[in-house]
Amino acid sequence: MTEEQKNQIIESGKEYFRHIIIPNHLKGLDRLQLKDFSINPFLINYLAAFLCGNTEPESLAKALVYPRILGTSINTSFGQNIQIFISGLAEVAGNASGIDGIDIEFIDALDGRRKYCQCKAGPQTINKDDIATIQGHFKHLQNKSRLDRMGVQIDDMVVGVLYGERKELSANYKAIDSYFPVFCGTEFWEHLTGDTQFYHRLAKAFGEVVEEDNIDGSQLIMSKINRIADEIRERGGL
Repeated sequence: MTEEQKNQIIESGKEYFRHIIIPNHLKGLDRLQLKDFSINPFLINYLAAFLCGNTEPESLAKALVYPRILGTSINTSFGQNIQIFISGLAEVAGNASGIDGIDIEFIDALDGRRKYCQCKAGPQTINKDDIATIQGHFKHLQNKSRLDRMGVQIDDMVVGVLYGERKELSANYKAIDSYFPVFCGTEFWEHLTGDTQFYHRLAKAFGEVVEEDNIDGSQLIMSKINRIADEIRERGGL
């Protein structure tokens, strides 16, 4: 893959964050209210004291807001919208496949063979039922290959996990990997681009979008914390 193509993937990924992930993240932060939290009163007071050294309303609000906005909400948004990212990746890096269940076709930078790839978000993002679905799609491709004389080999049908490490793969992925290769994180991006550092370049580029668009996340979060703290005061505590 050329450097120009790799840069196009990076720019496509940044546009995905700019137009999908960040707006959803900001919208979720803006809508957040005290009633949206399932609060364990024993834990929240402990966590506030652990984080801030006290259980004042602002500290309680921080213990609620930080995990939600820096963890749960953004991970949910990324997973729910991953197909948009994959579609953009297919346009730049290879070909959007017309074969049922195959997200992207690309020439493997390491062995030079065409790969038929189902893309998944992370190393824990499929369930047990997905095993049969994924294997079914690959078996359909095997049958098509025999009929159409495509010459597709077992190792040409792969699952590409966009982030994570092989040691983090769930048992469900490992079950698939015993039949069809699962490329995870750095490994996937190296097969796609031929660049061992591309995975890290791409991850860093997503963070650059915040700087390029002058988004002051810290101010937005503190504004929401202050509002949640006011709700806690009105409620008389947690």
